[in-house]
Amino acid sequence: MKKVLVTGSKGFVGRNLCAVLRRREDVELYEYDIDNKPAELDAALQQVDCIIHLAGVNRPEDPKEFETGNAGSLKEICLKLQEVGKAPKIVLSSSIQAELDNPYGVSKRLAEEELQRFSADTGAECVVYRFKNLFGKWCRPDYNSVTATFCHNIANDLPIQISDPANEIELTHIDDVVEAFTDELSSTSPGFRFAQPLPSKRISLGGLAEKIRSFREMRTKLNLPDFRDAFERALYGTYLSYLDTRDFEYGLDIKADQRGSLAEFLKSPSMGQIFVSRTKPGITRGDHYHHTKTEKFLVLQGTAIIRFRHIDSDQVLEYKVRGEDYRVLDIPPGYTHSIENVGEDELVTLFWASEIFDPEKADTYFEEVKL
Repeated sequence: MKKVLVTGSKGFVGRNLCAVLRRREDVELYEYDIDNKPAELDAALQQVDCIIHLAGVNRPEDPKEFETGNAGSLKEICLKLQEVGKAPKIVLSSSIQAELDNPYGVSKRLAEEELQRFSADTGAECVVYRFKNLFGKWCRPDYNSVTATFCHNIANDLPIQISDPANEIELTHIDDVVEAFTDELSSTSPGFRFAQPLPSKRISLGGLAEKIRSFREMRTKLNLPDFRDAFERALYGTYLSYLDTRDFEYGLDIKADQRGSLAEFLKSPSMGQIFVSRTKPGITRGDHYHHTKTEKFLVLQGTAIIRFRHIDSDQVLEYKVRGEDYRVLDIPPGYTHSIENVGEDELVTLFWASEIFDPEKADTYFEEVKL
């Protein structure tokens, strides 16, 4: 059982890390934050095998608090460990700004130097992670993360401010940070070292805002992001985490007539589109074919007969399907096809098409299946 102390456990990184560590049966987790008593820290320091030090300050009222909150807090931990004769592994959350001479960067560099001294004095394994701009769920907006602020404001229809849209930042996702920290629990490399930089994405502020706005517009335009891109997937998940809980639900544009109703659900240039329909008993939909476009039909509720006929043949093929069977029908090009509700109740069908419908190039030609 690995005994792990996480300082700054209620901050952005701490919340995400502790959520993972609490689920691990091989970890006994000690969580420490500003609302804990110093005695709790003292007790934990005598027990733990590894300390992941996330506590610190980045927007104090007085710049002098940078040094006490960053370098000072780590120095205090190191001194207490030496007093009780303990030398656990320490993993420090630092920043690429440690290379700069601003007050925040200087305080982070001093913390790194303090950790290096502790490693030299005790032989403890000590690791420094110099992070770039982090993003992900549970990061506080209007604080020190432009991604959190953009996501929160756009998700809630609030304005955003961009001083220079061309200005670029490098972003690292919180899940990559958590994975790196949890990997440290099983790795051993004695002495002091800087960890390898984690994956990051360089993007302009204007480009970042544009991507997040496209997520908001997805509810009306239905266009999926390119989820082949890991950054796009992570950013979309981050955006959703800032929705107001009353805004999780949204409606689709329903097209209804005497046959029933139909609504488009999702669209993507790389995977086509998905839509769903409700069809009244005795009604037939379709009676058309495509030259290139392909489709899949999945009856979710009710009973239907799906018919096919090659446009150069008079042979009609029939497939009877029921919602409870979860049977998928492929619709090849060159076959006129239809779906008839032969049950007593409403028929609910999920459709997939290999391309987004374009009224200027519909590739849809009417021809009845039954001759």
